[in-house]
Amino acid sequence: MADGLDIDLRKDLPKEQPPDNRPLLRRAIDWCIDLVQSWGPAILIVLVIRSILIEPFQIPSGSMVPTLAIGDFILVSKLAYGLRVPFTNIEILPRGEPERGDIVVFIHPPTQNPDPWCKLKRIPAWISGGALPGPREDCETDYIKRVVGLPGDTVEVRDDVVFVNGVEQTRTFQAGYSYTDQFCRSDDMRMFEEVLDGKPHPVLQSTTYAQRMADWGPKTVPDGEYFMMGDNRDNSADSRVWGFVPRDNIKGRAMFVWLSFNGCEGTIRALGSIRTERIGTILH
Repeated sequence: MADGLDIDLRKDLPKEQPPDNRPLLRRAIDWCIDLVQSWGPAILIVLVIRSILIEPFQIPSGSMVPTLAIGDFILVSKLAYGLRVPFTNIEILPRGEPERGDIVVFIHPPTQNPDPWCKLKRIPAWISGGALPGPREDCETDYIKRVVGLPGDTVEVRDDVVFVNGVEQTRTFQAGYSYTDQFCRSDDMRMFEEVLDGKPHPVLQSTTYAQRMADWGPKTVPDGEYFMMGDNRDNSADSRVWGFVPRDNIKGRAMFVWLSFNGCEGTIRALGSIRTERIGTILH
């Protein structure tokens, strides 16, 4: 009986692993297959969510200050205006149209590559085995602006005041504002509250007349297109500069700020300080 107990309590001896006689290339391929099987479904789910539900974006410039700060990280609803086929711009279930005053992310028309295979061609050559040329220029650039003109609207800007279909969009002076750009250079501005279709939001105007983009139009927005403006009116390359935005280029509506860094302050290298007061800011 004692001998039996000794045998039951004895630790299992480590089993000797048989030698792996597979060629090095075969082992590498099997390792990649195991990796794809383990992580592939999770990665695919994340990519689908980014493509059809929500997508994060970072704000690199000051065209939407003070509504959006340089260094804000935001979430954008991809379902706001319709459901699209994953990884494409093909809409299969419309859910409404952009409204005046919405903050939207869209493909900047002048940077949109007309080649439908552009993204495929940018797959790195080491992945395609040299069959594809690999990355060159970006296929498109995402912009974020505020919708000011809807299809069929006549839009005009007079001395930085917006007129839609001949109706002045009222604005009220609020205070002086010190604007710091992405290069950490500061400039004195004036902040106003502008109202578009009953939706108030802040806008900035330069105090230096020579720097102002004061007048534009009037022009009529074509069917199926939109007129966009940045809230930092004299520091925004928008529809006044490069034209209207087709409906198909609009990716979604900005929802809220989930993280924000001030790159001109703090001690975190390449990031700066965290703006805790901006976390959770609802965008409207």
